[in-house]
Amino acid sequence: MSQLPGAAVSLAEAPPAAEPSKPLDAQRVQPLRRPGRWIATAVVLVVVAQIAHGLATNPFYQWDRFRYWFLRPTVLDGLLVTLEVAALSALLGLIGGVLLALARQSGSPVLRAVSWTYTWLFRSVPLIVVLIFLYNFSALYKTLSLGIPFGPAFVSFDESKLATDMTVAVIGLGLNEAAYAAEVVRGGLLSVDQGQHEAAAALGLPRARQFTRIVLPQALRSITPNYVNQLIGLVKSTSLVFYVSLLDLFGSVQTMGSTYPGDIVPLLLVATVWYLILTSAVSVVQFYVERYFARGATRTLPPTPLQKARAGLTAFRARLRREAAV
Repeated sequence: MSQLPGAAVSLAEAPPAAEPSKPLDAQRVQPLRRPGRWIATAVVLVVVAQIAHGLATNPFYQWDRFRYWFLRPTVLDGLLVTLEVAALSALLGLIGGVLLALARQSGSPVLRAVSWTYTWLFRSVPLIVVLIFLYNFSALYKTLSLGIPFGPAFVSFDESKLATDMTVAVIGLGLNEAAYAAEVVRGGLLSVDQGQHEAAAALGLPRARQFTRIVLPQALRSITPNYVNQLIGLVKSTSLVFYVSLLDLFGSVQTMGSTYPGDIVPLLLVATVWYLILTSAVSVVQFYVERYFARGATRTLPPTPLQKARAGLTAFRARLRREAAV
């Protein structure tokens, strides 16, 4: 009698039943291994440690002299001059840049041509040349006057009395800053969608109200980060006013370095740290200004550093609890 297929398989040889799977919340997801990232991180940490070790142990930096010079009145006076020149130049440059940008978009060909020529000229000439040229301006014109061209002058000024070192520095930096600010503002205005202009015009709003209430708030999202970059460059450019006999932060450090040649390195470190502090402060202001103008443009505002720290701490505690529960 033949045996039926499948009859030789006994119950002992039957495959074991599958184990019940764990609930999804109890299963641990293994993260993807990224060896390249770990190797790159290790290399960067080694390089950073080497740099920190060199800064801390190299006696050539003279950190005791750095602490001596960091808050000296001479350095702080130069720092105040730097802040004053940067603030006045930024204000002058912003006003000039807005006017030049509006003139560039004007319907008048004369205004467009003058704005383009100004921007082309000051973006082409190095800042140090502009400062030195203004510093020697009194050699070209002894007096400045207001009146009718090729006619009588109503008011005259002695140029040598007006052109102080501070005035030359502020005007030179402001003229140069206005050329770059004009392009930043113009780019921000062009970034606003044409439909927004048409919608504002369709509402029947006056042109000034269209600009201040609809166009400018949207343009500021593009203008702010680019112009703050300009401000950071302006803060660093103030070091050039030393060449027009104005003792700013760099000028004070340079003068002290000439008097104390052995302290030139710690003095340069003092200037470096102060410039880092100034540019960092400008960057913090930039973050909060961008965050303010991001309202309505993004679903969620970017978190502040404090919010990031709290979120990271909360995530770390949650991870520790999961590790302890496994």
